[in-house]
Amino acid sequence: MSRAGISKEAVQQARDALVARGENPSIDAVRIELGNTGSKSTIHRLLKELDRPAPSLNDKACLSAPLTRLVEQLATQLQAEAQARVDAAQAQLDEQREQLQAQLELAQRALAAAHQQYEVQVAALQSRLDDKAGQILSIEARHEQEQLRQQTQVRQLQGQLHTLQQAAIARQEESTRLNRENGSLLAEHRQAVGARQLLETQLEQRDAQVQGLRAMLAQAQGAGDELRRQLAGIKSGA
Repeated sequence: MSRAGISKEAVQQARDALVARGENPSIDAVRIELGNTGSKSTIHRLLKELDRPAPSLNDKACLSAPLTRLVEQLATQLQAEAQARVDAAQAQLDEQREQLQAQLELAQRALAAAHQQYEVQVAALQSRLDDKAGQILSIEARHEQEQLRQQTQVRQLQGQLHTLQQAAIARQEESTRLNRENGSLLAEHRQAVGARQLLETQLEQRDAQVQGLRAMLAQAQGAGDELRRQLAGIKSGA
């Protein structure tokens, strides 16, 4: 990401304005005075240059004119190269941070969607189980009523034995159907339990991915801080 450059004169004017108002000319205060422009590393470098005392006439007199120009050219080149490395490292760090942030947001949205899907499936399964349980209770109640009715008919209507036998056969078939339905319910329950376990595993994997992305983001920020310290050491040595 490209950044608008700031000049040493602009930093000096911002610092002088803060001092005139009796405020501490810190890096953050200077950056705010500049309208929140410029990187903190650049502002820090320029403030150090402004605080550095100018070489005295005696020091300049000790060097020949060509050597003085060479030293100034080398100092300027070194500062430019160091600043270019800082700017490049800052841009790369910003890009990595943005990429990791985007990945983290995607992972969080996927995790939220998975949670929502899990809740919907669990609710649907519970509703189906409740319906089946109600059907079973209703059938059992009707079955008991039928048994009572048929017992009464046996005592009162011995002549209708054939009809009662046919009804018994019908009840046996109904019982067989109920057993098959119970088997189907058990199979559906096992399948739902397996699906729920799969969803829980996926949620754990998503959580692990989010933690990994957060660790990568922390490592990238740590690498950026270390690079800044190294560059500050290079400039201090220069």
